[in-house]
Amino acid sequence: MFSVELIPDAELDRAVREDWDRLLGADLPSSGRNPAPSNRPHLTLAVRDRLDPSAFDDIADLLPVALELAGVVLLGHRDRYVLARHVVVSTPLLAIHRVVAEIAGRPEPHYSNTGVDRWTPHITLARGLTAARLATAMRLIKAPNIVGQATGARVWDADARRVTTIR
Repeated sequence: MFSVELIPDAELDRAVREDWDRLLGADLPSSGRNPAPSNRPHLTLAVRDRLDPSAFDDIADLLPVALELAGVVLLGHRDRYVLARHVVVSTPLLAIHRVVAEIAGRPEPHYSNTGVDRWTPHITLARGLTAARLATAMRLIKAPNIVGQATGARVWDADARRVTTIR
């Protein structure tokens, strides 16, 4: 599995990591639990089973792009939830997403929420929350609107656990 991701600036990164740390401090699921150096706040533009990372080199020319975090969004699957920071949709952000999604090609059905006109932009805070733990997590998250930029991009190869920086 491959994902194409935007990397937020230092201020947005710090805000997300503070939420990760609050969740960790309460012994809740948190994206901050993963100690790998590649684990960092990011905005996923596309997920596909196969991608050629070099096909995305030109998207670096579209950066930086404004990013605004606003509130939280919940994504659910059965009895577990993903808690994330909502990313406000803007025309420049949608343009980058469209370019990436078109290069990536049609998503497999299980990644359909990253296709053109079906994208839910977010930065994940925690996965696998039960309803009871979600209530606790919601009380801990600080979710003011924060405006910054996506200043970088990368392709994550989950199988090889390798990051390719898009320059």
